[in-house]
Amino acid sequence: MEELKLVRPAREHIGQLREFQREIREAGDADAFAGCSGLECYEDIGEWLQYVYRQEEGAEQGKVPSHVYLAIRQSDGRMVGIIDLRHHIDHPVLGVWGGHMGYSVRPDERGKGYAREMLRLNLENCRRRGMEKVMVTCSRDNLASERTILGCGGVFEKEVQVDGEWIKRYWITVA
Repeated sequence: MEELKLVRPAREHIGQLREFQREIREAGDADAFAGCSGLECYEDIGEWLQYVYRQEEGAEQGKVPSHVYLAIRQSDGRMVGIIDLRHHIDHPVLGVWGGHMGYSVRPDERGKGYAREMLRLNLENCRRRGMEKVMVTCSRDNLASERTILGCGGVFEKEVQVDGEWIKRYWITVA
């Protein structure tokens, strides 16, 4: 796996964000937009960027403050994924099954260890924010995500059922 850096999304990334969005849609996996802060709902990526920036400053109605990061491969500048960081989970969905972060790797970059590296780098962001423990979740059937979480120190807490789907909850000690 090549080295990654997490960066704040910017206008210079619009083309790569469009490609990412198209590839995820073509893959047909509804859960593949996890951690993308609603990217699937925007045709205008510039509008999505404005939404993401507003979320950094303070949550809109029904949301919590969060940061979104693009995972950029350093060797060629390619965006391989997106990960978010929710500042807290004092929220009816996030506190039960959403957790502090979600992440997505573009389909042709999966299976290369990028998700684990993205999660590891985002845990550094958690440390800088003074967070001591974070909840990360995955679908019971998502073995790749489960391996990612376990590989970053996740400790299984329990499963919860949401709309007929079983979600596994894990806690990672940050400090």
